[in-house]
Amino acid sequence: MTAPSSPRTAIAASDLDPFALDVLADPLPGQQELRDIGPVVVLERYGIYGMARYEQVHAALTDWQSFQSSAGVGLSNFRHEKPWRPPSVLLEADPPHHDAPRSVLSKILGPRALRRLRDEWMADADDLVASVLSRSTEFDAAIELAQAFPLRVFPDAVGISRTGRENLLPYGNHAFNAFGPSNSLVADGAPHVAGLSAWVGTQCTREALTDNGFGAQIWAASDRGDITAEQAPLVVRSLLTAGVDTTVNGLAAVLYAFATNPAQWQRLRSDPASMRNAFDEAVRWESPVQTFFRTTTRAVDFAGVTIPDGSKILMFLGAANRDPRRWEHPDSFDLDRDPSGHVGYGMGLHQCVGQHVARLESEALLTALVRRVESIELAGPTRRHLNNTLRSWASLPIRVRQAR
Repeated sequence: MTAPSSPRTAIAASDLDPFALDVLADPLPGQQELRDIGPVVVLERYGIYGMARYEQVHAALTDWQSFQSSAGVGLSNFRHEKPWRPPSVLLEADPPHHDAPRSVLSKILGPRALRRLRDEWMADADDLVASVLSRSTEFDAAIELAQAFPLRVFPDAVGISRTGRENLLPYGNHAFNAFGPSNSLVADGAPHVAGLSAWVGTQCTREALTDNGFGAQIWAASDRGDITAEQAPLVVRSLLTAGVDTTVNGLAAVLYAFATNPAQWQRLRSDPASMRNAFDEAVRWESPVQTFFRTTTRAVDFAGVTIPDGSKILMFLGAANRDPRRWEHPDSFDLDRDPSGHVGYGMGLHQCVGQHVARLESEALLTALVRRVESIELAGPTRRHLNNTLRSWASLPIRVRQAR
């Protein structure tokens, strides 16, 4: 089937529902199908366009003038629909409104901050791994490592209270679900949204934050006039949303990668300098953020077709990161690969501003594991946590052999 787009050509169409629960549980076959159909595909179920090949996804991500974020990075089109919460001043904004918050956060999360945190996070990771291994050599890595470590160190760095941190993952889960359609996943979270949103909003106020964390620095930037007082809590909120769930799932991805590729774990142990490369390869391979939307700002001639003004474009980041047109043996997790250029953190001016923080968390956790663990393997069936946007884990049981 085809859907006409202009006199020049026709765009191939697909009836695939990328948000169907079975597809979310196993997205790879559908991603391959969309890549094979063509560079741009009409997704008939939603009346939108899709891109699953690396070349087109990368091009659209870097062309914010044609493919805007300010109309929403989810299925909802903010030109016509009211968002469920105030839009993100980073993720759902374009220049010039995007520039000042981005500049402020880039400085706060820059090299100086990472140098300050490095020794502390390395010690925290070592303490966490030692504690887990003292209890058992079989445990759920998704819960006891991938979730536990970011929830231990990152909220401290932001400067929020220790009370109520159990709300962070449910809030983020709903926020990322809400980028998709109003399906059962969104409905499951809806009864809790008001309470979760109120708690997160309180954490973003100046009064709730410690005086030495990222949050306090954001408010200080508003005092200097770098951003407005209205923007400050929204920037803090961005940290608490995008800075936790994506890292949790990135850490789970790298642990799963090593548990299912034992030779690569030995490769890492023989060359610990490859730790940061390992995290990026895992992000390419698993793509914790699977999809994001853009909206055309005008009729756009793209990949040989014309996409009308105001069209929603679903970009399949996970599909692009496994596109054989870009990557050799893309379905393999390989520490000898150069994964730079993957779109797991986005690309262009909306590329994840906190990606270096996530890399440091991964480096700290892997360093602690390499020091203490000789081998990692799966200890039972894994279980996915379904989300409209994220590739998540509900359970990742592993068995380790401790180093002598």
